Amino acid sequence: MPSRSSANLLDLATADSDFPSSPRHPSRLPRVMADPCILSTAGAADSPPASPSPRPPQRRIIVSHHLPIRATPDPAAPSGWSFSYDPDALVLQLRSGLPTGVEVLHVGTLRGLPDGLDPAYHDAVAAHLRRDFRCVPVLLPPDLHDRFYHGFCKHYLWPLLHYLLPLIPSSLGGLRFDLSLWRSYLSANKLFADRLTELLNPDDDFVWIHDYHLLALPTFLRKRFPRVKLGFFLHSPFPSSEIFRTIPVRDDLLRALLNADLVGFHTFDYARHFLTSCSRLLGLDYQSKRGYIGVGYHGRTVTIKILAVGIDMGQFRSIMASPETADQVRELRERYKGRTLLLGVDDVDLFKGIGLKFLAMEQLLEEHPELRGRVVLVQIANPARSHGRDVQEVQDEILSITRRINHRFGLPGYEPIVVIDRPVSAHEKVAFYAVSECCVVNPVRDGMNLVPYEYTVCRQGSLALEGSPKKSMLVVSEFIGCSPSLSGAIRVNPWNVDAVAEAMNLALAMPEAEKQLRHDKHYKYVSSHDVAYWARSFDQDLQRACRDHFLRRCWGIGFGMSFRVVALGPNFRKLSVEHIASAYRTTNSRLILLDYDGTMMPQTSINKTPSSEVTSILNSLCSDPKNAVFVVSGRGKDELSKWLAPCEKLGISAEHGYFTRWSRDSPWDSCMLIANFDWKKIAEPVMRLYMEATDGSYIEHKESALVWHHQDADPEFGSCQAKELLDHLENVLANEPVVVKRGQHIVEVIPQGISKGVVVENLIATMLSRGKPPDFVLCIGDDRSDEDMFESIMSYMNNPSLPAISEVFACTVGEKPSKAKYYLDDTVDVVKMLQGLANASSRPPGPSQCQVSFEGYL
Repeated sequence: MPSRSSANLLDLATADSDFPSSPRHPSRLPRVMADPCILSTAGAADSPPASPSPRPPQRRIIVSHHLPIRATPDPAAPSGWSFSYDPDALVLQLRSGLPTGVEVLHVGTLRGLPDGLDPAYHDAVAAHLRRDFRCVPVLLPPDLHDRFYHGFCKHYLWPLLHYLLPLIPSSLGGLRFDLSLWRSYLSANKLFADRLTELLNPDDDFVWIHDYHLLALPTFLRKRFPRVKLGFFLHSPFPSSEIFRTIPVRDDLLRALLNADLVGFHTFDYARHFLTSCSRLLGLDYQSKRGYIGVGYHGRTVTIKILAVGIDMGQFRSIMASPETADQVRELRERYKGRTLLLGVDDVDLFKGIGLKFLAMEQLLEEHPELRGRVVLVQIANPARSHGRDVQEVQDEILSITRRINHRFGLPGYEPIVVIDRPVSAHEKVAFYAVSECCVVNPVRDGMNLVPYEYTVCRQGSLALEGSPKKSMLVVSEFIGCSPSLSGAIRVNPWNVDAVAEAMNLALAMPEAEKQLRHDKHYKYVSSHDVAYWARSFDQDLQRACRDHFLRRCWGIGFGMSFRVVALGPNFRKLSVEHIASAYRTTNSRLILLDYDGTMMPQTSINKTPSSEVTSILNSLCSDPKNAVFVVSGRGKDELSKWLAPCEKLGISAEHGYFTRWSRDSPWDSCMLIANFDWKKIAEPVMRLYMEATDGSYIEHKESALVWHHQDADPEFGSCQAKELLDHLENVLANEPVVVKRGQHIVEVIPQGISKGVVVENLIATMLSRGKPPDFVLCIGDDRSDEDMFESIMSYMNNPSLPAISEVFACTVGEKPSKAKYYLDDTVDVVKMLQGLANASSRPPGPSQCQVSFEGYL
């Protein structure tokens, strides 16, 4: 069915040559187009269709670089190729965790076609795969795929994600950033988006994208389908912000991930690095609520998922139970009779640490002569996933070290290191797992690495121990994703060869009872956190993250890779100039409440003195006898008095309402009958301690409050210190009549009963007592403290015992979640809005008054 919520209004491709795409299909249009800049207004605010048609069943569309398909040459087939499922593909195994009855489609490229596929058979093969395998191929041109995968992915992005900086061109397999390769990467991602566009129903389908090859895809999809239900899981590490910041297109990649609804990582470290990059590069904050971490991004909340992937227990149990595996186990036990096997299973690449492992084996044999002739390290070297000088160097290093160690410690019929560099079947690999006493996995950096999980499951099987107690030992690098979940493993720093050698010896010499306890602990986790558990958990969280999609109104903003969707509640909209002008003219007692920093003046402005334009606008509003205009700020009264001295009739409520005056010449009124500030003697030393420990922070002394500012400190460190300071102050001031609050880059201590919400209540009460109940209220603010004003106004309106206010406009600055009903983009919009009201006060109504007064704003 056609989507209600998407229209292809923008084209991310800057040039057709850079972004080749498939033939364009008719754009899907939204059901309602109320404003030219709105991509969609479908949702709770729309009228339901007169006769709703039955909704189709939900689908899960799994998008990965490769389809879970094996292609093999077949002269008998018309295309020359035959196809079958790849049981080792993770994206196929995860099906077991998805809800029963849902349709699963796979989208990706075809692996195993060295020279591509004859274009004459493209349609026939695509139809065959869709019909018989539920797979939709993305057929990239061979030259584009080479630049996309072997160029940008494997030789630029992949090394950087594994902490390798390309300091020298082509050194260690890492390339420097190449704009043409980046464009090829975008082109490939765009072709994935084109393929998805042909089959995606964004109202009902859930899309799950996998790994770094498709980092840009969420932006392309979100641009075309603003309400697409989109999850992304990164299977590689996410580097620290210091590494990630070196990528010239870093902002584009971050924004692309933030265009997903749910972003998954294997470990908290990877998620923390991503959140830190969002904070440092995009200025975004995150918070944890009910166990979920969320990043606020233009009104949307992007949920962060942290869960390590598991293995397919059913597949391994099936392989272990096969007669072929039993034969392999018997053959290996006979071949290595009287030997103790250590096992390594790694891809041949720069980060797997195979050479370091061999050096540790050499050190083990050097320090423990009794192990010579008895201990064998079997290294299964899986084929490299890419090609290049770095792969050849790793292979040469492996062979060189192996020859040296075997020559030094080898005996007739005994080689301490056995390297298997041929293809190894699943049955043979499981057999090696079953007969090995210890598995050594020591990459210098790796995303997840499931080898320890596979080894643990195979050691549990009856083939491994034939009725004897089940035991296994693991030596794992602390730099791999599975390490945090294997608390019984011996964790090592792979760079410390001596420590790895000692860990190997400890694994061999450990008492049998302890080996069993460690094995039982590992098997309990691995068996309960399999791939089905991982997929089911991710799918449930994706549904939860997308459940309010059709309750929000969506705007598309930005071009190219800067495109993002602003999602707002159905009743949250930009303040309409025409609406407020009409209400302003027809009312007679108006209360206008304005925050200062971030509302009247930009937060980044160093000089906070208002411009002559702002002063003139405030004086024009104040000159209307129907208006009561107040600046309500957390600033001190002396500062505000100095800055706003030219505004004679302007009211000021300073220090969150602790001091209030109705005009420049009226006295300050304090809301506290008894002022006791002894608590400052407790709070100030604590704040000073954090100020001295946090470079860039400072303390502001107010008459009624103390404020610790950290906007000039390191964003992450300042935020961390602010949380700690908040807890510290709450503890030491627990028995004092104060409240500790955290605002935008501040921690503030103020007396109890003081807030901007109380200011609103007092001002309205004063106007009622003077016989001028307000019939128009405009309240504009940008900070957390201004939410108290919005809440107070809403509470007043919902109280039937109080006089009704006919026109209320609570407005926040910036497109963000708020208790206000309206928003304005920035301080420039606020000034233009107030200028329009000032013009409306000074001119009599006329047929074209609205157009003239607000011409500049519109």
